[in-house]
Amino acid sequence: MRRALTSSSAIGLVFLATGACADVTPQEVWASWQAMMTSAGQEMTVGNTADSGKVVEATDVAVTYKDELGGSALVTFDKLTFTDNGDGTVTVTMPESYPVQMAFPKQDDGPGSMKLTVNLPGAAIIAGGSATETSYKITAPETKIILDEVTDQDGKALDTKGDLGLTGLEGGYLVTKTGDAMGLDSSFAAKSAVLTIAAKEPDGSGNGTLSVNFADLKGATKGNFLNPEMMANMALALNSGFTLDSSLSFGAMAMEADITEAQGPTKMVANATDGSFVVAMNKDRMTYGTALNGAKFTISGAEIPFPQVEVAFAESAFNVVMPITKSDSPQDFSYLTKVVDFTVSEDVWGLFDPAGSLSRDPATFIVDLKGTGFWTKDIMDPEVRTDAGDLPGELHSLDLTQVLAKAAGAEVSAVGGLTFDNADLDTFSGVPRPDGKVTVNIKGVTKLIDNLIALGIISEDDAMGFRMGLAMVAKPGAGPDELVSEIEFKEGGLFANGMRMQ
Repeated sequence: MRRALTSSSAIGLVFLATGACADVTPQEVWASWQAMMTSAGQEMTVGNTADSGKVVEATDVAVTYKDELGGSALVTFDKLTFTDNGDGTVTVTMPESYPVQMAFPKQDDGPGSMKLTVNLPGAAIIAGGSATETSYKITAPETKIILDEVTDQDGKALDTKGDLGLTGLEGGYLVTKTGDAMGLDSSFAAKSAVLTIAAKEPDGSGNGTLSVNFADLKGATKGNFLNPEMMANMALALNSGFTLDSSLSFGAMAMEADITEAQGPTKMVANATDGSFVVAMNKDRMTYGTALNGAKFTISGAEIPFPQVEVAFAESAFNVVMPITKSDSPQDFSYLTKVVDFTVSEDVWGLFDPAGSLSRDPATFIVDLKGTGFWTKDIMDPEVRTDAGDLPGELHSLDLTQVLAKAAGAEVSAVGGLTFDNADLDTFSGVPRPDGKVTVNIKGVTKLIDNLIALGIISEDDAMGFRMGLAMVAKPGAGPDELVSEIEFKEGGLFANGMRMQ
């Protein structure tokens, strides 16, 4: 996570000029650009500045970013030009090509440094507005970031090449400056993005290539950003007004990877119809979510006992919404993870079920929960530590909106809700005492057990123990091979279908 944050901060410098603060005159644009760079934690040096009134030129500009983990990034521009358009707007002209250098914190693995070249032929940046609210319009027909060099942790150059290209990039920004705070409201769209990487092991034992294509990229970021000192403590920043709401989506995705090792080649091909990513936070809550739809993965290789493996699903998603700052009263939270209509190729089924005894119907797994609770400590504060067994929060309620597991002809689902008494940690051995009911429906389990016995996957003794345990907590349902279990917590006890279990 720390390496990812360092990399994200450094990569942000690659597009530094496209997000530079601008104003109504070239002088104000340049001054605001410098102020914004230094307020964001970067250091700027300028070789020379020429001001003719209508045009400001800055040469030999270097912007450096360093983080507390030991990572750094350096972006250099031969010349930046700010030209008055005569209509209250300013054109920012930057080199069509400029270098970026990155150094990463010391780790056991991963790269030590990178050198990149950013190419932006034909890019146009038009800025306008006022000293406190600045808007920009950015277009870049072709954008390419080329990986020129990458080294390992010891500084040895690796045989790795790569590039990232974007076509039809268009974006808009609105920056609002209030004291030390900066408000940002931005969006962008690109027709396509293509990432290619080729690498060889230093000892010659293997090599690989990776190609990823995205269509119809769209993104948006809105937030209120504070000075670097305050942002270093996320709990302080959130309580002082830091906010972030960022999203990214894409259309069709295609990926192809080829890896050659001593035991032979391996190839993976992946496709998806669309996907998305979202992250948002303020002092009240954090949201994080991903989704990928219409996905199919095909893998082949020397160590796979058949021509190829195919895995697919119609829909997958992960989403969590939760409070992230200390509170004295319960706050809402939710959690969702799901994979819908998951399938695997017949060759895999044939390894343990060649006769087709088990249902090949697509599998689905869904856990959809919501509830209330709060943190008793600021979990985002780097100074806060929690010991093992020391829960930094309280859970007050939990609702099972949908819990579903469906595979191989069997299905288990559950719905219900519980509340928790955090003052009673004795009744259930350190867990807040629950009250409420959960109803579990089980279908097709008897047939599934019989099939697993016939296939030799489980023994008769194992199946007998499972059936006896199931009989203790479940009763016959409405249909054939259907069971129902009503799990209830009340009066300090645990009941299954009315029978006290604890």
